[in-house]
Amino acid sequence: MTLTIAIKSLLHIELSNEELMSRYVLSGEAALLARLYDNCARDLYHFLLTLSEPDLAADIAQKAWLKVMEKRHLYHSNGQFKAWLFTLARNLLMDEYRRTQRYPVLEESDICDEGSPSCSDGDILPAFSHALDNLPFYQREAFVLYQEGFGVQDIAQITGENQQTIKSRLRYAKQQLRQRLGEHREQ
Repeated sequence: MTLTIAIKSLLHIELSNEELMSRYVLSGEAALLARLYDNCARDLYHFLLTLSEPDLAADIAQKAWLKVMEKRHLYHSNGQFKAWLFTLARNLLMDEYRRTQRYPVLEESDICDEGSPSCSDGDILPAFSHALDNLPFYQREAFVLYQEGFGVQDIAQITGENQQTIKSRLRYAKQQLRQRLGEHREQ
């Protein structure tokens, strides 16, 4: 019995997300989808959370996984699965913003005043989070996708923009973050 387990563990080869999805497209096997979910769900939620509030991020993430199940036949194995998943989620989020006519805006309570602990304490993480939250939506989106490991070409594909636009958004996002974090250090 232990020999069988040992042989199975030796034969168990870790498949890439693209291989898992290609197999899921053909078979519809729930175990493959579960492995994809385990590999990508946390990153997807984190991406959506940076562009919306927690409840909406969770809702859109769930809808994105439903789309993966519904539209699995549309997946092309020549692309990165995670990019395809993030594209589905981003489109769902933008559709939700259009439907509710509720685009993310900077609330007055989010503006850092001098007495705010997140602006005046020595910890850089709250200052970085605040600076990231205050970036314009499309700059924040490009920056977060870049931090998730996507290249400029992938980000352009996910957002439906050209590569030059993405490069500009990344450059402006980095400039603003440097400026805001530099101001934080001077305090």
